[in-house]
Amino acid sequence: MKSNAILIPARYSSTRFPGKPLALLDGVPMIMRVFDTCHRTGYDTYVLTDDTRIGKLFDDKHVIYTKDCLNGTERCSQALEFTNYDQYINVQGDMPDITVEMIERVKYFLDCYPVTTLHTDLSQDKIDDPNTVKGITAKDNLIWCGRNIKGYGVHHLGVYGYNRTSLQIYPNLDIPIEEEIEKLEQLRWLKNGWQIGSFHVQYKGIEINSPEDVEQWHSKNSH
Repeated sequence: MKSNAILIPARYSSTRFPGKPLALLDGVPMIMRVFDTCHRTGYDTYVLTDDTRIGKLFDDKHVIYTKDCLNGTERCSQALEFTNYDQYINVQGDMPDITVEMIERVKYFLDCYPVTTLHTDLSQDKIDDPNTVKGITAKDNLIWCGRNIKGYGVHHLGVYGYNRTSLQIYPNLDIPIEEEIEKLEQLRWLKNGWQIGSFHVQYKGIEINSPEDVEQWHSKNSH
C-alpha cells in the first residue's frame, strides 16, 4: 500500500494579503482550519512555512520550515528532505472550505496520473475575476490554466496530488515565461510536457485571496 502525506504551504508574505494564513475566520486562524480538515483524513499532515508566526501555532512534528521558493510546489519539494512518503497531497492554505472528500479524490487518481488536481463549475461572478484561476480541460486532462481567460473554462482549485518522483523533479524543470506572467505553478508541468489529471467536484467554498474574501466568507457562514 502506498504511503501518503498532506503538505500545506503557508508563507507569511503576500503582495495582495500579507499575513493571510493568520487571517481569523470566526476567531480561528485560517491555516488552522485548513490543517484541522486535512488532519481528519488520518494522513500525516505538515504545514510548510518560512515564518515562526505561523509555525508556532502547531506542534513541532507538524511543521517543516522551508527556504525561499518561487511557489507552493517548490516549497512542497523541499519537504522531501525531511519526509519519506510515496505520494503527497498539496492543499493550499487559503482554502478554508476544503473537504476530506476532495483530498481523497486527488489521492485516488494518482494511480492514473503523476500529478492530479481538481476543478469545479465556473460561477458567473468569477468569470472575469483575475483572482479566480480558470482551467481548460479535455476529458480528465488539464491542458491549460490562466487568470484572464474570459467567458469559458472551469474553476481550477488549489489542490494537487504528486507522486514522489514528480515532486522531486519539479524544481529542476525549465521555468516557462507563462508561469512568470500568470504566477501559476502548474504551468511548469504543462509546458514541460507532463500530464495533469483534473477531476470535477462540487464546490461552493470560498478561496481567500484578499481581505474582501474574508468578509465574504463571514457573510456566507453567518447564516
